[in-house]
Amino acid sequence: MDQLNSDLLRTFLAVAETGSMTEGAARILRSQSATSLQIGKLEELLGQPVFDRHGRGVALTATGERLLPVARDVTRTLSSAMRDLTSDGMLGKIRLGIPDDHSQQMLSQIIGEFAQSHPRVELDVSCALSAGFPAALSAGDLDIAVYEVEQPDSRQEVLRAEQTFWMMSRHHNLLQRDPLPVALFDRECWWRDVALSALHASGRPFRIVYSSQSVAGVAAAIEAGVAIGLLSETSLSDSLTTLCNERGFADTPTSTLVLDSRSGPDDAAMQAMETAIREAFIAG
Repeated sequence: MDQLNSDLLRTFLAVAETGSMTEGAARILRSQSATSLQIGKLEELLGQPVFDRHGRGVALTATGERLLPVARDVTRTLSSAMRDLTSDGMLGKIRLGIPDDHSQQMLSQIIGEFAQSHPRVELDVSCALSAGFPAALSAGDLDIAVYEVEQPDSRQEVLRAEQTFWMMSRHHNLLQRDPLPVALFDRECWWRDVALSALHASGRPFRIVYSSQSVAGVAAAIEAGVAIGLLSETSLSDSLTTLCNERGFADTPTSTLVLDSRSGPDDAAMQAMETAIREAFIAG
């Protein structure tokens, strides 16, 4: 007798969670036609449809709603078993620091790659403004950290270099304001020092109207039209514009993202995490 298999259930989950045959196919790296055939086979086995097709995609039928928690449970159990059976048995704990502006983009890939191979290693992750990471490494409070510097030293491994820019909302022209409203980080770091030095050198009156510990906080203030601010190109979006020399703003330095670790010998878990971080930033 024909039976359900994990391949059919994973295809079903991909389509159900994206609400689209096309997007579901992309998630599991299959063509749309192959995905449709898999769903057709599943529906043939069950003797009833699992999706209602409509112009904007698909929606679960009553049968699909009943199958969804079963498919999630089965695939989750199989994935967990695969990790346990193929893991290398590595043990330990890693305290990782990663900047808050990179965490959402990179953390899922870093943790996913690492946990897949080393599920028994405990991860303690700090997502924060990275200015305090070097001191935390020196104090032994972090094992590995990714952070930004203006000039890397020989001990730090460069992951990425990004230009910094003064930015302003496209929908709010603040350049006519006097004094000029500015958003800055509220902790001492080279970003804040560079911004203040540039503002003082320009000779233009300014006022700090917004401070935040996070890149997301400063970026939100700029997007809302509250102030201008200094950010890296990673933060540039359709709602922001850069301010260049022609508008009275001098060039700003490059920010270099580096990988660093605490003093002392690396263990196997730390080496594996450093590899996962390198691969995530290369892929990103």
